[in-house]
Amino acid sequence: MPQHLALAVITAAVLTACGTGAPPAAPAVETVTATVQPTPATTTPATPAATHRPLPDVVGMNLQEGQDTLQAAGFYVLNDKDATGQNRLQVLDRNWVVTRQSPAAGRKVSTDTLITLYAKKIGE
Repeated sequence: MPQHLALAVITAAVLTACGTGAPPAAPAVETVTATVQPTPATTTPATPAATHRPLPDVVGMNLQEGQDTLQAAGFYVLNDKDATGQNRLQVLDRNWVVTRQSPAAGRKVSTDTLITLYAKKIGE
C-alpha cells in the first residue's frame, strides 16, 4: 500500500472514530416566557430638608463638645480651624477650646450652613 493511501485510510479511521462525519444536530431550542414583577424601589433615607434654626453658642466649650452640641441641634456641616493662625490640625478635639464661631451664635441659619469653629489648644 503506498504511503499516501495509508495516510488516507488512517485519517478516515480517525474521523470515523470521532463520529459519523455528519454535522452535529442543532441543539433543541426551548422558549421560556417569564413574567417580570416590578420590584419596589429601595428606600434610601432622604436627606432631611434644610431648616432654619437658632445656632447654639459653643464658644468656651472644648472643640469636641462644641461639635457634639451643634450636631445635636441639627448642624452637620462643620469645619474647624486653628485660631492662632498656625494651621495646626486639631487631632484630639477635647484638647482644644472654641474661641470663636462663624456664623455667630443666636442667628437663625439653615441647617446646611457651613459652621466654622476657631479653636486653640487649652492653656494657650
